[in-house]
Amino acid sequence: MIVSHKHRYVYVELPRTGSSAVSVELRENYDGHSFLFKHATYRDFLRHATPDERTYFVFSGLRNPLDVAVTRYTHLLEDTRGHFSEPEQVQMRSSVAGRLERRLFRWVQKTNPDFETFLKHVYLLPFDTWSALDHKRMHAIIRFENLPDDFASVLRQLGLEPVRPLPVRNATPGRERDYESYYTPGAARVAARIFGPYMEEWGYAFPSSWGPMQVPWRSRILYRVARVFRTVYWRFFRYRDYVRMLPTRLYHPPERSRQDASVDSLRPEEAVTQTKPS
Repeated sequence: MIVSHKHRYVYVELPRTGSSAVSVELRENYDGHSFLFKHATYRDFLRHATPDERTYFVFSGLRNPLDVAVTRYTHLLEDTRGHFSEPEQVQMRSSVAGRLERRLFRWVQKTNPDFETFLKHVYLLPFDTWSALDHKRMHAIIRFENLPDDFASVLRQLGLEPVRPLPVRNATPGRERDYESYYTPGAARVAARIFGPYMEEWGYAFPSSWGPMQVPWRSRILYRVARVFRTVYWRFFRYRDYVRMLPTRLYHPPERSRQDASVDSLRPEEAVTQTKPS
């Protein structure tokens, strides 16, 4: 998470949405500072925010889950940047989610699955992310598919002129740039079941080359039911898990007053009082 008190913004880093490029750029050129931990949610921010900080401009990212799945598959196959083997990287990813991902890494390394097999094994429930918590209430969303332009648009909403085009950072080595090449006809049918409900909610479409795609009604129902339980974890347990595992890695930006604020019961629409951009 990146916060700027000078420019009054909060950037929430949803994983695999180009957040590394955006966060580095904000720190280097737009007076941003790391706060809490990299993938802290907006709800996590509200736990520590002062009344004034709760009025900051809030933005985050989104990415087509068809593309996200390919990146995740490649990371697990290639052990990208030693995420699953380097001791320091393993220690940084010692949360419940991190431990589950390492278990999945061992399965991938043992079986070397093709992409369709990977999808069937990994996504037993429809895909979802903690964008469900607050993204619809944020002031702006940066789409990965339009990352440089959307980032520049956010800067201008903040009254800032871009100092340069957004550099590419943290690109996944070992994967084809076009995610569609990973999807065989069989994988595409699986993808409709796994990713369809999320894509419908966030305005993503299946590639036109796939022809008409139907999202099973069972997937829509399961998506909503699973979200109830996922939201409980995202809201009440994920933060505690990170704090317990990484107590010395929590960041606090300078130039702020350390007033404790109890905002667990505060609704996001109450926390953010600025008018959303049209």
